[in-house]
Amino acid sequence: MQRALLQSLLEAKAAKTPAAVVTELASGAQTLLTGEDWQGDLELTAAQRQAVLDALAVDRSGLLPGDSLFVQVHLPPLRLIVVGAVHISQALVPMAQLCGYDTVVVDPRRAWATEERFPGVTLLRDWPDDALETLGLDLRTAVVTLTHDPKLDDPALLAALASDVFYIGALGSKRTHAKRWERLSAEGISAEAFARIHGPAGLAIGAKSPAEIAVSVVAQMTEALRNGPPLPAAVRAA
Repeated sequence: MQRALLQSLLEAKAAKTPAAVVTELASGAQTLLTGEDWQGDLELTAAQRQAVLDALAVDRSGLLPGDSLFVQVHLPPLRLIVVGAVHISQALVPMAQLCGYDTVVVDPRRAWATEERFPGVTLLRDWPDDALETLGLDLRTAVVTLTHDPKLDDPALLAALASDVFYIGALGSKRTHAKRWERLSAEGISAEAFARIHGPAGLAIGAKSPAEIAVSVVAQMTEALRNGPPLPAAVRAA
């Protein structure tokens, strides 16, 4: 790989920007997609560029149609930020870890956010809006709020809605979600933006126990990741 392309790829990975390297097998010529920018000495047709974007969307490296081009996908790691060190979190975090997520639990209530309850898990005992600002939010991140406390959940939801996270979930009944809409709309959130929140969080599988609810949330996260658009619209349309 040319030094300039390698440097751009390393910078993209450091900035958690989606990237893809396309190599022509016969000549070794390459082009690099980072965010919305294409660079390199390999010219691609519109159809080939779309095929690269499709490969990014499904996180799959391999031969592009025609067997002459190989695409290597580089995406930021998956991450789950859970707001609320509650019983459901204790089941949700290990399930998400098994699915390949780096996990962080955010809760300023020190009696809840303990190493004994979450062994080996990154814990942030800051207020959620401060914690999410520190962590940074990107398109490979899911945010789930579980506290039932608007003072903790709402700031996290507002931060998530202002970002490109691929999944936002909020625990609570339909009645709770309606009240949530009243509060967030008063903060200037549009109906279209509010619709990004999965509330109640999780697929409707009749879950009752904390573990069952965790299963439903992980399943819905997977659905959003695999069937939804994990890239910003500007990138997908490039």
